[in-house]
Amino acid sequence: MTGTTPTDEAVLVLRFAAPLQSWGGRSAFNRRDTRAEPTKSGVLGLLAAAAGRTREQPIEDLLPLRLGVRVDQPGTLLRDYHTVSDYRERPLLQSAVNAKGVQKLTSPAKNTHLTTRYYLQDAVFVAAIAGPRDLMATLETAVRRPAFPIALGRRSCAPTQPVGLGLYGGGLDDVLTALPWQAAEHVRHSWARRRTDPTTTDLAATVEDPAGDDVLDDVPTSFDPLRRGFTTRNVRHTWLTVPTGLPRTARDDDGPAHDPFALLG
Repeated sequence: MTGTTPTDEAVLVLRFAAPLQSWGGRSAFNRRDTRAEPTKSGVLGLLAAAAGRTREQPIEDLLPLRLGVRVDQPGTLLRDYHTVSDYRERPLLQSAVNAKGVQKLTSPAKNTHLTTRYYLQDAVFVAAIAGPRDLMATLETAVRRPAFPIALGRRSCAPTQPVGLGLYGGGLDDVLTALPWQAAEHVRHSWARRRTDPTTTDLAATVEDPAGDDVLDDVPTSFDPLRRGFTTRNVRHTWLTVPTGLPRTARDDDGPAHDPFALLG
C-alpha cells in the first residue's frame, strides 16, 4: 500500500542515530523500558523541544501529524543498573508530585533507590512525519536550529549525526521507500558482501494508518507533568525495498579501511 499526501502537505524526514536511544512506553516505578522503535510521543516531544515549547504548552496542532518509522539498523538491547542516593544523606524523593507539582518524600523514608533502565545500542531509524506544509516547514527549521537540545527518547541520548534530512513530497510509504539506507557504513558494506545484488535491501517499517490492524498507545495528550496522558493510534507493519546507495561491485570489496587513530589527526 502506498500512502498519498495532499498537495498542501509535506513530509519531514528525520534520522535517529546515536550510541544510545531509549523510547519508553508505560514504564513505572524502578524500571524504564524502551520500545524497539521510536514512539510517537518521543518524536512529537523532540519536535516540541526543537520548536522551543515548554512542557506546559499545548500540542494539539502536533497530534494529527502522521508518523512512519523505518528500521535501518535495529541495534541491540542494553540493560543499565543504577543505584541513586543523595550526597547529603537525605531521604530520597519519590516520582509522584503533590497538587502544587512538588515531588513528595518517600514514605517510609528511603536513602538508596535501585532502578533498571534499558537502551537501544547503535540503532538507526528514519522517521517520516506528514502534515500541513507550513507547519512542517516550521518544524524543519526548528530541527536544524533547535531552541532546546534534541534527545533521542531520553535527555542523556544525544544524536551523533544531524537529525533533519529535509522536507519531501509524496506519501509516507513513498518517502520511506525512496530514501537510501541510513545504516552505518561498515554495516552496509558487511551486509553487501553476503548479497548477490547489494543495490537494494528490505527494511521493516511501521506506518500510521487509520485502517491499520495494530494499535499503539503512544500518542500523548499533553506533556505537562500534572496532566500527562496518552491515547491510541492505528498502524500497519510492512516491509519496504529501499536503495542502499551501494554499487553492484560493493560485494567484491571490503569497504573502507578502519583506522582507529583517524579521529586523533
